[in-house]
Amino acid sequence: MTQDASEAHHRRLTEVRPRLVSFALMHLRDLSRAEDAVQEALAAALEKDGSFAGRSGYETWVFGILKYKILDAMRAQKRQGTWQPLEDEGDDEAIERQFQQNGRWQKDARPSSWGEPEAAFENEHFWRVFDACMIALPDSAARVFSLRELMGLSTEDICRELGIKENNCWVILHRARLRLRACIEKGWLKETAS
Repeated sequence: MTQDASEAHHRRLTEVRPRLVSFALMHLRDLSRAEDAVQEALAAALEKDGSFAGRSGYETWVFGILKYKILDAMRAQKRQGTWQPLEDEGDDEAIERQFQQNGRWQKDARPSSWGEPEAAFENEHFWRVFDACMIALPDSAARVFSLRELMGLSTEDICRELGIKENNCWVILHRARLRLRACIEKGWLKETAS
């Protein structure tokens, strides 16, 4: 790797660090543990910088490293007895208002068209809205959604890591997706339409 490429990666790591810390904090719920996990991930990324093959974006690669550091830290929390299990959040009313008795969407709650998803995913504003919407999710919903959709864990693995039942996991995922959709539509679609 050239000196310029190495410096560019260092710069990008500095820029993405706040997002890495926020992501780790959502899972570990302790700032010092989150900072430690991020520091370990950044050290590993710098150490293995030459092995970055470019099959994914550099930030995606670093988040992949962080994923394993977070899982290790979560397991360490369980061993040390500092694990904070998920709390049950009973905000079913807001979700149920989106559906009719027969299970179909209420007319004003139907999902809006997002256009071309690939184009949205390459838009910096979309990711700022997504990050804000993730922060606005209840802790349990954000944690389960992130483990499943961002970190790629199976439902079985999530249940084992978090100590929850499979049906509870699916309910949490469903609620998280509905809330994220509504939040993203307010922050992303309405702004791009105006």
